[in-house]
Amino acid sequence: MNFDFTEDQQSLRDAVRRWVDKGYDFESRKRIVAAGGWSADTWRELAELGLTGLAVPEASGGLGFGPVEAMVTMEELGRGLVLAPYAQGALMSATAFATAPAEVQEAWLPRIAAGEALVVLAHQEREARYRLNHVTTTAAAAGDGWTVSGAKSVVPAGDQADAFVVPARTAHDAHDATGIALFLVERSQPGVTARGYPTQDGARAAEVAFADARATLLAPAGQGFPVLEHMVDVGIAALAAEAVGVMDQLVAVTVEYMNTRKQFGVAIATFQALRHRIADVKMQLELARSMSYFATLKLGEPAEQRRRALSQAKVQLGQSMRFVGQQCIQLHGGIGVTDEYVAGHYFKRLTVMEMSYGDTLHHLGEVSARMGDTAGVFA
Repeated sequence: MNFDFTEDQQSLRDAVRRWVDKGYDFESRKRIVAAGGWSADTWRELAELGLTGLAVPEASGGLGFGPVEAMVTMEELGRGLVLAPYAQGALMSATAFATAPAEVQEAWLPRIAAGEALVVLAHQEREARYRLNHVTTTAAAAGDGWTVSGAKSVVPAGDQADAFVVPARTAHDAHDATGIALFLVERSQPGVTARGYPTQDGARAAEVAFADARATLLAPAGQGFPVLEHMVDVGIAALAAEAVGVMDQLVAVTVEYMNTRKQFGVAIATFQALRHRIADVKMQLELARSMSYFATLKLGEPAEQRRRALSQAKVQLGQSMRFVGQQCIQLHGGIGVTDEYVAGHYFKRLTVMEMSYGDTLHHLGEVSARMGDTAGVFA
């Protein structure tokens, strides 16, 4: 199998890397964190690069690129610790609208592609414990439309988004996937409130409440849950690629530190025990990279195979992120956890990503449940 990137994909990587190096250094990031974790300027610059339209079809004003281009982009954004909710607002939202009514696509996809509308998934609920089928938010028919009532937690940039993709229940009990439909709810609608706050990695999220808020149907019950699963799988693949970029840069920062930090008159990179530890770190990084490729290439598979593959990737990424983060911080010593030094911020981001879209233990259970009659090794 050929894992070489095409010339267009490499040009895309170079363009994103140049933007990160030029316009998103560590000092710029610290200013954004101090301002609350959201930067309209950053989102505008991503739009000017064409990245907000990466996954939007060309007919709707986007670039019409696929999962590999998204992976390349996310790796470079990860290297720069870019705080913008890019995966949620550009990749996952495009997935949500792919099966929406034509008039809804015409109204929103060009705006998403141009960076004029930020639409994010609002799916987490307090008692769900990562279970996508646990939805207590309800939707009711109201005239020729719908209203949504309920609450969602840790919504990316929820107090800045223009609209939300909201899973809501139209029938059955709180765990029945067949009763879940997907709705588009604009933040400006009466009955929508968003309380924003910074997250541990410096980004921004919000608690969002809906009280009989007017909503547009994106996918009815019976079709909504498969679309929700696909959106989350796109998010996991994007997160895996971002994590590879984060770990790549953290390892580079750590190796540079080891080559400059001296003890007993020599660089600590010459110590055999530390060289063995950094070799183990590199092994975990390459395992994560291979599973990121695996996750991206499986996005086009049927749902059952895709879901298992993405859970397998998330298990390996979770293990790698924890190991690489902990080892690199320990190799730095005390400076690694100071706010003034970049290494600790990479570790914070890795920690948050390990718990996003289901932590390692959750996805280990998902892999186990989807093995069927096989051992899962060759299936």
